[in-house]
Amino acid sequence: MHPILLNLGKFNLYTYGLFIALGLLIAIGVSQWNAKSHKITPQMITDIFYVILISGLLGARLLYVVINFDAYKNNLLDIFKIWNGGLVFFGGFLTAVTATALYLKFKQLDIWKTADIISPGIALAHAVGRIGCFFAGCCYGRTCDLPFAIKFVHPESLAPLGVYLHPTQIYSMFSNVALFFILLILQKRKKFNGMVFLSYIMLYSLFRSIIEFFRGDFRGDFFFEFISMSQGIGLTVSLIALILLIKLSKSSYGTK
Repeated sequence: MHPILLNLGKFNLYTYGLFIALGLLIAIGVSQWNAKSHKITPQMITDIFYVILISGLLGARLLYVVINFDAYKNNLLDIFKIWNGGLVFFGGFLTAVTATALYLKFKQLDIWKTADIISPGIALAHAVGRIGCFFAGCCYGRTCDLPFAIKFVHPESLAPLGVYLHPTQIYSMFSNVALFFILLILQKRKKFNGMVFLSYIMLYSLFRSIIEFFRGDFRGDFFFEFISMSQGIGLTVSLIALILLIKLSKSSYGTK
């Protein structure tokens, strides 16, 4: 596709970075709109997403580099070139959740309630970010002969060139858009704080684990070369989210 959207001499506007930035702006805008009825100021939402962005990028890049260290061990400076693609969502998720929870505790905000507010925006931002993956060629799929298979031809693409592949980036984009609308519906039917966020984590992890079977890039082995590291983390996180959902649901029911 087009890893570099614009070239002006020594300046390159990378498509991947552009869509990451657009996703962040969308997440902030949707979450600010969502927070209006919860007495959380727009500035507070912006600050929360700065924490998510910085911690998430660090964690997502770190896990990607760990999984693909052979590609970086002789070129350590390439580790910092995140505009070329190379982020693992669950690495970013784990660090962002930890950092954001600590920040919200410091600001004395309800962690579950705030997580519910920002979850739909994060899902939609993730969908936008996957468009950047598509243009960069990262997170590419296995070879296939389906009518909607895609072929990368740009020499700087991260995907294999000249072969038809599953458009896994598009699968991920549509799954996150669907998740966004599911979360909006859940918000209207919310029974307790944490319900939307934990539903987001559980459903995203399940969607991601299914899409992983169509991925063609190396993502680390987790279980006998059948389940990738992302699938292993995703299924574990999904199970934990389900357990917490049941626990919070029972606690909420018990207080009525």
